[in-house]
Amino acid sequence: MGTHKSKRIGILTAGGDCPGLNAAIRGVGKTAIVDYGMEVIGFRAGYAGLIEKDYVELSESHLSGILTLGGTILGTSRVKPFKFVNEGDDEKPELIKQNYHDLNLDALVCIGGNGTMKTADRLAAEGINVIGIPKTIDNDVWGTDVTFGFDSALQIATEAIDRLHTTANSHQRVMIIEVMGHHAGWIALYAGMAGGGDIVLIPEVDYNIRSVCKKIEERYEGNKPYSIVVVAEGINHPKKISAAAHIGEAISSYTGIETRETVLGYVQRGGSPTPMDRILATRYGAFAAQCIAEGNFGTMVAIRNNYLETVPLADVGGKLSLVEPDNPLILKARKMGVSFGDEYQELG
Repeated sequence: MGTHKSKRIGILTAGGDCPGLNAAIRGVGKTAIVDYGMEVIGFRAGYAGLIEKDYVELSESHLSGILTLGGTILGTSRVKPFKFVNEGDDEKPELIKQNYHDLNLDALVCIGGNGTMKTADRLAAEGINVIGIPKTIDNDVWGTDVTFGFDSALQIATEAIDRLHTTANSHQRVMIIEVMGHHAGWIALYAGMAGGGDIVLIPEVDYNIRSVCKKIEERYEGNKPYSIVVVAEGINHPKKISAAAHIGEAISSYTGIETRETVLGYVQRGGSPTPMDRILATRYGAFAAQCIAEGNFGTMVAIRNNYLETVPLADVGGKLSLVEPDNPLILKARKMGVSFGDEYQELG
């Protein structure tokens, strides 16, 4: 047991679900209970549980057997307590503060992505002791090298690309696979590289559809009659159809080559976390408990160069970790002939 004064802490998971959430809950809870003798409660359905005082006491036995489970045992929601505060509706933040004090909490651990961290920062400004843990499959939380959930999504996306190669080759088609990533192209870039994609389109690099088609035609003329196009959902395209459908229709009309689209969707968010995500989420969780014991509040736990540290929540909210166009992996990919759809901009 640690020598620290016994504390009572709350944990919640907010935003979209992703693999590793239960590993993070376990990392926080087990470390808090076993090493620091803390009491732990879990709020159900993200910030909604905090507003409605809907919670469960978490003993060590509650945290056994959840390491490998996908999803979150606490449930999640996208409730944003501060959404209408500027319009005079400050009831939810007041309820949260009241519930926090009524439950005699010493700290609150908020596990989530960008929106969750923004809300956590607002709660810190209201005087609540908050620690954030970054999760998202998109890997776009600012201030940390990697979020848990990303590696699991990457594995799923890569396996899908692997499977599409055989079909594309057999039928001599262009196969387009759309992966998640509204603003950040991390999944598309990494899965595209790991899966041997020929063209990778990400939100951070402006593509020209004629350039994409020229690349496919060059491959066709070079006796490579099939191509794999990996597309992030957030690339510039008409909102009425999927990014994959837009690219597929354009390729078909420009080149006459048969195309097929696959949209992976929520498959990327489900299932058991990879070993790397289990470890990362556990490290984050255990470190968050340590930060509580040390009184290091108003911060988000982060990993940089494989070293755990904290960054102020005030620095995180409203920012995104995006793929830089000169990312080393992009530069290496270009040298190997991978197209990012921007090689022939004069064709526009």
